[in-house]
Amino acid sequence: MKHSTSVPQANAPAEVPIRPIASETASETCKVGTPEKGMVNRRTFLAGAAGTALLSAMHQRTGWAEESPNTTVVNLAKVASASSLYISGDTKLSALNDGVAPEASNDNRSGSFGTWPRLDPQWVEYAWTTPVTTNKVDLYWWIDGAGVGAPAAYRILYWNGSEYVPVANPQGQGTASNQFNSTTFDKVTTSRLRLELTSDGKLSPGILEWKVYSTGPVPLFPPAVNAGIDRAVVLGGKTWLAGKADWLVDGAENRVRWSKESGPGRVTFADSTMTDTTATFSESGEYVLKLTAVGDKENTSSTLIVQAEPGPPKERLNVVYTTRYAIDNPLWNERAKTLIVSWIPHCAAQCERTDLAQGQGGLDNFIEAAKALRGEPHERHKGYVFSNAWVHQTVESMCIALMVDPQGDADIIAAQEQMKATLEKWIPIILAAQQPDGYLQTAYTLADRRRWPERWSPEHRGNHEGYVSGYFIESAINHYTLTDGEDLRLYNAAKKLADCWVANIGPGKKDWFDGHQEMEQALVRFGRFVNDMEGNGRGDSYIVLAKFLLDSRLGGQEYDQSHLPPVRQYEAVGHAVRATYFYSGMADIAAETGDRDYQSAVISLWDNMVNRKLYLTGGIGSGETSEGFGPNYSLRNEAYCESCSSCGLIFFQYKLNLAYHDARYADLYEQTMYNALMGAVDLKGQNFCYTNPLVNTLRTPWHVCPCCVGNIPRTLLMVPTWSYTKGPEALHVNLFIGSRVNVGKIAGTDVQVVQKTDYPWSGAVAITLRPDEPKTFSVHVRVPNRSTSKLYTETPAVSGLKRLSVNGHPVPVHIEKSYAVITRRWHAGDVIELELPMEPQRVAADPRIKADTNLLALRYGPLIYNVEVADQHNLDQPLSSTPLKAEWRPDLLGGVVVITGTWQDGTPMLAIPNFARMNRVEPPHVETAGDASVNYAPGASNAAATAKPLGSTNPPASAGHRAWRERKIESKVWMSSTV
Repeated sequence: MKHSTSVPQANAPAEVPIRPIASETASETCKVGTPEKGMVNRRTFLAGAAGTALLSAMHQRTGWAEESPNTTVVNLAKVASASSLYISGDTKLSALNDGVAPEASNDNRSGSFGTWPRLDPQWVEYAWTTPVTTNKVDLYWWIDGAGVGAPAAYRILYWNGSEYVPVANPQGQGTASNQFNSTTFDKVTTSRLRLELTSDGKLSPGILEWKVYSTGPVPLFPPAVNAGIDRAVVLGGKTWLAGKADWLVDGAENRVRWSKESGPGRVTFADSTMTDTTATFSESGEYVLKLTAVGDKENTSSTLIVQAEPGPPKERLNVVYTTRYAIDNPLWNERAKTLIVSWIPHCAAQCERTDLAQGQGGLDNFIEAAKALRGEPHERHKGYVFSNAWVHQTVESMCIALMVDPQGDADIIAAQEQMKATLEKWIPIILAAQQPDGYLQTAYTLADRRRWPERWSPEHRGNHEGYVSGYFIESAINHYTLTDGEDLRLYNAAKKLADCWVANIGPGKKDWFDGHQEMEQALVRFGRFVNDMEGNGRGDSYIVLAKFLLDSRLGGQEYDQSHLPPVRQYEAVGHAVRATYFYSGMADIAAETGDRDYQSAVISLWDNMVNRKLYLTGGIGSGETSEGFGPNYSLRNEAYCESCSSCGLIFFQYKLNLAYHDARYADLYEQTMYNALMGAVDLKGQNFCYTNPLVNTLRTPWHVCPCCVGNIPRTLLMVPTWSYTKGPEALHVNLFIGSRVNVGKIAGTDVQVVQKTDYPWSGAVAITLRPDEPKTFSVHVRVPNRSTSKLYTETPAVSGLKRLSVNGHPVPVHIEKSYAVITRRWHAGDVIELELPMEPQRVAADPRIKADTNLLALRYGPLIYNVEVADQHNLDQPLSSTPLKAEWRPDLLGGVVVITGTWQDGTPMLAIPNFARMNRVEPPHVETAGDASVNYAPGASNAAATAKPLGSTNPPASAGHRAWRERKIESKVWMSSTV
C-alpha cells in the first residue's frame, strides 16, 4: 500500500497484536491526561480487552466531573484516551485527538489511525475518567488511495454502565472525502464512546481526526500533560523539550512551567514557561524534569528523565580498512567458505538472470540504461527502483571475498577466479550506465520523463536515489583496497558520483533528503577514505554534504525518521533499516564535527534502542510498524528483525565505538553479528533469511525484495574492520577471530596482528603482534560484558578475564572503558594471551517485555541458543533447574558447542547456537519469499519499475510465506521457566 503524501509511509504487517503498553518508568506517566502527539501508540494507549477492563474500572469511580457554568461547545476528545480492536503498526491512536485539522483525506503528515490490512469489522473508542455529555461528533476519514479509505458504514455506540448501545436518532454518518463529516444524535452521558467500522471489503477504514462535542455545561477536567520521553544529553549540548498541555477551555489562567525536580547540578531552561524549549545541564548525572500545567481548578504535572554525561573524546579512533587477510578459526573458516563458494556466486548468478518473475532487476538494468544514454532503443527498467542496490552489494561482497586468503583451499580458489572474471565483466557494464555528470541510478535513466521529470524531486523522494548511490560509493572503497589502489575505475566513478551530488545539493543549491537513508553514511565513509588515500581534505566536501542531507530531514513522518530534525530525535522509531542507516550517519557526523547536540541525540537513540527495543539475538524491529520498531519493551518473538537492520545496527554500534573508544559498543555488534546476522544464510549457503524471528525461520533462495542478499556477506566478511580500530598510539582489539590482519600504521610503523583462537567455542585467545619496527604503544583488549543492555539478566554472572599475560608472564589487568590496556614497547613476535570465562547461562528478560514473561533463554559467550524439535519432542515444557553443560559436538551442524540439560519431565534437553537454527528442516518449496502484508517500496514510482507495487508477490510465494508462518514451532529461543 502506498501512502500518497509528500513523505511516503509504509504499511504494517498483518495481524499485529495490540496490547496495553505499560509506562517505561513512573516518571514518564502523566498524572492526568493523554500523552503528547505521536506518543500514545508507543507508550500509554489502552487497547483490547485489557484496556476495556481498565476503563470499566474507571467508570466505577463515584461522582461526576465537576461542571462549570460555561456552556461553550468544546472538543471533549482532547482529554480522552483512545483504544481500538486493531491498529496498523505505522499509524497511531494519538492522531485521532491531536487537534490537527487535515488539509485533505490523504494528508496524514500529523499522523493517522488505520486498520490496514484488516477488512473485518473494527472498533475504535474514546474513554474519559469521568462521564461527559455529547450529542455530536465530527470525523475526517483517511483515504490514501492505496488500501485505506472511509468505511462502507459505521455506528456510534456509548457505554450505558453495563453494555455498549447505539446512540438514538443519528443524523449524518457521512463518508465524504476531504472534509469533516458531522453526525448528530440524541444527547448521551457516558464515559465511553465507540465507533464500529464496517469495511466495503476492499478498503481498510482509517481516520485522521475524530472530534466529540460537548453539550450543556463544560466538565472541568484537569489539563492533560505529557513531558515527553526520557533521553540523554552530552554536557555542553542541549536537549529539546517538546511537552504538551491541553485544557478543555482556553483561559488566561492556563499556563505551564518547567522545573527541575531532582538532579546533581543546575538546569537552565531557555524559557521555562513554554512547552517547547531547551535545557542545558551543569553536571553529569540523572535529572528529573517536571512539566506542570496550571488550570482554573487543578494543577497537573508530568516528568521525564534526562541522563547528562560527558561527551566522547575529542578525536575519534581510526578505521582499519579491510585489506587482504587470512582466517584461522573453525567457525569463521566455515562461514566464510560458505559465503565465498556458495552464497556470493548464487547472488551474482541471480543478478545476471533475466527471467526472474520476482526480485528481478539486476545487471540487465545497467545494460539497458547504457543503451538509453547512447540514444539506442532500450527496454524498460525491471524490478523495484532500488534494484541497483543488490548489484552494488554483490560487487562489494566479491571484492571483500577476493581479499580472503584461500590458504590452498581448491573450492575457494575456484570461486575467487570466477569472481575476478565476473568483476571484469560487470564493472564496464555498470560504468556505462553512469551519466556524464556522474549521476547513477538506472531507474531514473530509464524512466518516462513525463512521470519522473527530474532528479531529486520531493514528489519522488521514495525512489531511493541516495540509497543506490550510497551502495555504489561503498563498493568502490573495497574495490580500491582489493587492488591496492592500482585499479581506480570504481574509485574515480564514485568520486564523480559524489561530486555530482555536491555540485547539485547543498546550501544555495537544492534542498534534499532521500526516503531511504544510506547516502549519508556512505558519503562519510567515502570522505574519510578519500582523505586517508589522498589527503589535503579532498573528501571533506562529501562529509559536509552528508550533514546537509541529515539536517534536511524535516516535515515528514516517523516511518523514514523525517518527523523531527535529527538533533531532536530521542526515540528509535519507524523502518528499522532506514533508522539504523540514519543513526549511523548521525554518529559519523557527531564524531567528525564534535557537534554536542548531534552527540546528545545519537546517544539518546542508542539508549532507547539498546535498553528498550533490542532483541536478545541483537536483532531489531518487532515489525509492529512497517518493517520497523514497535513501542518500548514490545518485543514479540515473531519478530521481524530484517537482516539489513542487523547490518545497519552493526554499522551504528561500530561508529559509536570509533567515537567513544568504548568496548560496550563492540559487545553489542558482536552480539548482533554472531546471532541475528550470522544465521541469516543457511549452513549450505543456498538460502537466506529476510527476517530473523526468534521462533522458526524462513529461508529461501531469493526474495521479492532482495535488498539483504549482498548486504549479509559484505558485512560478515569485513573481519579486519570489525576486529580492530586504532589511534595514533593505540590498537583496539574488538573481536576475537583467529586471523592474520595488517592493521596499518601505529606509532609510525606498520603492524600485523595474528590471532589464534577457536572462540566462541572456548575463551582462550593468543594475539601475536608483528610491528615492522619496535615501538611503544598501547594495546586495548576488549573484556566482554554480556550485560550491556539493561533488558536482559544472565545467571550466573560471567565477566572479566581468567588470565592475562604477555610472553608468558602475567600482567596486571588495567581496565579502561571495558578494555584491558597494556602499554609497552612491542617487538615482532610478542604474544598477548588471555582467557575469557565461558559457561552456559540462563537469561531472563525485563518484566516489561510481556512476550517473555515466565520464559528463559540460554547463552554461551556471545552465542544465544535455540531448542529445536529435531533434538527433543516437546518444546513447551519447562526447563528443569539441573546444571547446564557446554559440550563440543563435531558431528552436529558442522561442529558446534551445544548446551545440554534436562526438561522438567527428566528428558534430555539439547540447545544449538541460534545461527545454526532451522538447518534440519525441509525448506518451503518456493524460490522467492515475500509477505503480501508488507510494503517494501512505499512511495516509489511505479512508472520507473515493471515490478508490481508492494504486497504484489505472486500467489505461490505469498501462500508459501503464510504457510510457513502458520506451521508449528520447530525452533525457538525462549522456553518456559516455570512448571
